[in-house]
Amino acid sequence: MAAATKEKTKVKLVPLGDRIVVQREESKEKTSGGIFLPDSAKDRPTRGKVISVGDGRVLDNGSRSKLQLKAGDHVLFTSYAGENIEVDGEEYLLMSENEVLAVIG
Repeated sequence: MAAATKEKTKVKLVPLGDRIVVQREESKEKTSGGIFLPDSAKDRPTRGKVISVGDGRVLDNGSRSKLQLKAGDHVLFTSYAGENIEVDGEEYLLMSENEVLAVIG
């Protein structure tokens, strides 16, 4: 008898317009001095990886503006940027491209 294979479904988030989906980096578990931090003392990470990008904002002439970011970019943003969303137990940020401060090279 063949064993049934269970395929893990992966939800694909497709943002609209000039929005992007970012996955935050993990917050640090301990300080540089070796002190372990409780969850309440951890800072919200301000770095993340772009998971997907929208098609761009529609301009007055009907064309779309091209986004500067692309999936896979590592970005820097403020700790309060974007809207937290959860899909299949994973946390993401949905934000406008203009909330990103810099691309980390």
